[in-house]
Amino acid sequence: MAPDPSSPPVLFDRALLRERQKRAAEAGAVSFLLDRIAEDMAERLHAVLREFRCAADIGTPGDQVRGALSARVGELSRVDLPVDESEAVRLSPDSLDLAVSGLAFQFVNDLPGLLAQIRRALKPDGLLMAATIGGDTLTELRQAFAMAEAELEGGISPRVAPFADLRDVGALLQRAGFALPVTDVDRVMVRYNDPFALMHDLRRMGATNVLTERRRRPLRRATLLRMAQIYHERFADADGRIRATFDIVWLSGWAPHDSQQKPLKPGSAKARLEDAVKAIEKK
Repeated sequence: MAPDPSSPPVLFDRALLRERQKRAAEAGAVSFLLDRIAEDMAERLHAVLREFRCAADIGTPGDQVRGALSARVGELSRVDLPVDESEAVRLSPDSLDLAVSGLAFQFVNDLPGLLAQIRRALKPDGLLMAATIGGDTLTELRQAFAMAEAELEGGISPRVAPFADLRDVGALLQRAGFALPVTDVDRVMVRYNDPFALMHDLRRMGATNVLTERRRRPLRRATLLRMAQIYHERFADADGRIRATFDIVWLSGWAPHDSQQKPLKPGSAKARLEDAVKAIEKK
């Protein structure tokens, strides 16, 4: 059967993702990004002056977020994302005061569809707050692999997933019907002794390559060593350690409610910008 042209492209093998996340958890997951997100989310919610009685943690691997928010939220349940995204997420309409997520959205094939489901699950004036990997995350690894493969194999294979930027995420929130959407980026620069230590951490995060178009044959040793050499040449500090960029994209939006601030309608201003500028120039 031919694929439905109206369906979103299937970029990620979500069954493989779940398998690798399970393996990472069993081996002892590397959690410094999730720890940072959990602490930051607790601080961000502390600034929101309202009560959240019923909340859901959607797709977050690990328990860090739920642990950090346990004293802030009345009831906080875990909701897993389905492997098959044709299935709906288990969320009842108008059931949540708060939806949170950490490090899950970057592996969703149909993010607009997921955001729309979350929007429907929120009560009026309910809040979505999430953190996902985006922006220039792993740009150093991406560039080093691309140069090594172009040099030794005559072509480039997809090894690092494409990530959304702030503008993309903000537009998706608006498209899903969220009010007052806000996005920002927390850039985390991590240093390693070598690229192999970085790749070890990615495996222990369950975040290695799950692209459906990934190359299936094993990576050649010569290509891997050349990648490491290029990485050191381009992205090492004076002490020889290499840098790895992780951009954590934060997004939040509210289910619409009459009490929320509304933007002014075009032409409703009572003073002209031109008059304000002239008044400043006269001073």
